[in-house]
Amino acid sequence: QVQLVESGGGLVQAGGSLRLSCAASGRPFSSYAMGWFRQAPGKEREFVAAISWSGADTNYVDSVKGRFTISRDSAKNTVYLQMNSLKPEDTAVYLCAARETSASRWYGSRRYDYNYWGQGTQVTVSS
Repeated sequence: QVQLVESGGGLVQAGGSLRLSCAASGRPFSSYAMGWFRQAPGKEREFVAAISWSGADTNYVDSVKGRFTISRDSAKNTVYLQMNSLKPEDTAVYLCAARETSASRWYGSRRYDYNYWGQGTQVTVSS
């Protein structure tokens, strides 16, 4: 199994930036595809971004393209989500997810693609 711990959330004004981190432990991180999801109160959990375990492939929901960047540092067993030009509608709990895979270029874009989840970190963007 792998354990995931998110950090880096907080309160920021619209137009500001935050960098979320997700630290993984328990299994070799390099064989895990990673994803970020978010969930606002009363809404479904929404895909935000994903990255393959090779780091060569990434995917984003349309609403964050050009503003958010997902990356990973296998030496630190950490995946990041750099969020720029934040908007009030980005307010949510952001959750990190992982799935072990032998496919170096695979990533998932659905919550059902992942079997390990962190507890989440709150991001609040004020207008």
